[in-house]
Amino acid sequence: MQVGYKIATEAFGPKEVVAQAVAAEEAGFDFIELSDHFHPWLEEQGHSGFTWTMLGAMAAQTSRIGLATGVTAPIIRYHPAVIAQAAATTQILSDNRFTLGIGSGERLNEHVVGAAWPAVRIRHHMLREALEIINLLWQGGYQSYEGKYLTLEDARIWDLPEQLPVIAVASGGPGASKLAAKYGSGLFATEPKKELVDAFAEHGGTGPKYAEVPMSWAQTEDAAVQAALETSRWALTGWPVMSELPNPVNFDAASSSVDADDIRGQFSVGPDLDVHVQQAQPYVDAGFDHIVLQNTGPDPDGFLAVCQSELIERVRGLTPSS
Repeated sequence: MQVGYKIATEAFGPKEVVAQAVAAEEAGFDFIELSDHFHPWLEEQGHSGFTWTMLGAMAAQTSRIGLATGVTAPIIRYHPAVIAQAAATTQILSDNRFTLGIGSGERLNEHVVGAAWPAVRIRHHMLREALEIINLLWQGGYQSYEGKYLTLEDARIWDLPEQLPVIAVASGGPGASKLAAKYGSGLFATEPKKELVDAFAEHGGTGPKYAEVPMSWAQTEDAAVQAALETSRWALTGWPVMSELPNPVNFDAASSSVDADDIRGQFSVGPDLDVHVQQAQPYVDAGFDHIVLQNTGPDPDGFLAVCQSELIERVRGLTPSS
């Protein structure tokens, strides 16, 4: 079991994101996961630095902790050739500590380049082609590819690591888990659904299985709830909404009816570490082996301190319930 720390790049400035990564390594986390956005979900978050620049700084300022994107969408805003190159470089700079988390993205970030936002089934086809391109380029040499949606012309990545990064593909259903098994080398999810892990294994997937656990730590339960409500209420809109809205103002409107009880229903909140450990248990029961603590509380330094003193080891020690 590995325990990771999710840093929302929409919630902190670039220097603070890198500083938190350094602090997370000191606290004993096994890996860091970064979101890769052009826009924040809500204007209250107030940031959205370039993730790949921050990853390079993290690689230079840490020595042990793993680094992962959670997740990058290589279909519209980025061409998969660019992501293949960026991931290879990050793997070299980090001495083989990088995991490429990949998904089909959100309109919030992808529409900025002026391209149409296709239907979800088209995005899934594009993601498959993107994965084929990345894997092709990582074979070395000059490569070309002609897909229905994506093309590659006479391209070569000159700096390839001796050990290729894990590609953890985001899954919300059995079809995506099958894609992860066939074209990736790991699984990424945000819900404790055993069927996602089972489908990944059924189709030959054997790599790490990442899952984000939503929590909000603070000195009081009320402070934790209010912090999550202010900056993370967008998370309760559900994936059909989260993937389709174009701007933070739309997420503000879509989440305007979310209240404190809704937050308590999705996040573990407050200072009681037993509650946060219990929040992680269903993900372990579902078969995930890389548990990501995603804290939306108001005091990241305080959270890292309790993680170092107790929470990391307690989560790491979880086993599937009987």
